[in-house]
Amino acid sequence: MNSMTGYGYKEEVVDGTQVSVEIRSVNSRFLDLSVNIPPFLNPIELKLRKIIADKIARGKVDVSIRVKDSVSNAVVKADTQAALQYRDEIAKIAEVLGKKSDDIPLELIIAQDGVLSVSHEYNADQYWAKIEPVFQSVFSQFIADRAREGENLKKDLLAKLDTLDTCAAFFKEWQPKMEQKFKENITQRFSELLGNHVDENRILEETAAMLIKYTINEEIIRLHSHLQALRKECLEDSVPGKRIDFICQEANREINTIGSKNQFTEVGAMVVEAKNALENIREQGKNVE
Repeated sequence: MNSMTGYGYKEEVVDGTQVSVEIRSVNSRFLDLSVNIPPFLNPIELKLRKIIADKIARGKVDVSIRVKDSVSNAVVKADTQAALQYRDEIAKIAEVLGKKSDDIPLELIIAQDGVLSVSHEYNADQYWAKIEPVFQSVFSQFIADRAREGENLKKDLLAKLDTLDTCAAFFKEWQPKMEQKFKENITQRFSELLGNHVDENRILEETAAMLIKYTINEEIIRLHSHLQALRKECLEDSVPGKRIDFICQEANREINTIGSKNQFTEVGAMVVEAKNALENIREQGKNVE
């Protein structure tokens, strides 16, 4: 089990290039991956996305990569023909203004558009060879951070499941008491109305009708089944988040029904505790991958 929140960062100089990689993630229903890299590294974006998608199922993941070369890879080219044309035309202006053409500063000609051009030659594969070891180190750190927090979430979920198991056992223990109480109530009512002329068969019929309406046996059975499924998801499924949410909805339906049928203070208090534990599980499940 992994948390959907995690963080990793590293900065290192590799073969004269300073490489910094940062990966962070927060909760999301699906995998929402954002890759922030310089434009000249766009050819490696698909590679980054595949590495991450192979290991991460859910979460909003932001990846940021920056590179800075200690030696410039700029290529500067001079257009001498353009420089000569600029010089000649500026000289004409100087002559009109009564200036000497020899006074034209070199800086003025160089500053003109097109005289000097600068380009950068980038090879994405060569940069990837420098970036990959740093990225893999940060990615491992990021995954370990999610796993560490995931273990804490698992412990909390299992503790809440223990509480729900206790509640379910309490409901099962009280079920026969509830049925006996129904029978006693019906018998008392008949006795108040008919005195000693109580028809035992009529009491049994009324009790049976009451049990059909108020028995919680089926709800208890289904609740136990849902709790077993929840525990299995927490212990065995590496990405149980979506299933946890679905099973919690089903379990909540059974607990609500038990509460609506209940007529005892003790059972009502346990219903409240069960709903509280289940809501905690559901909320924690939103943090689980």
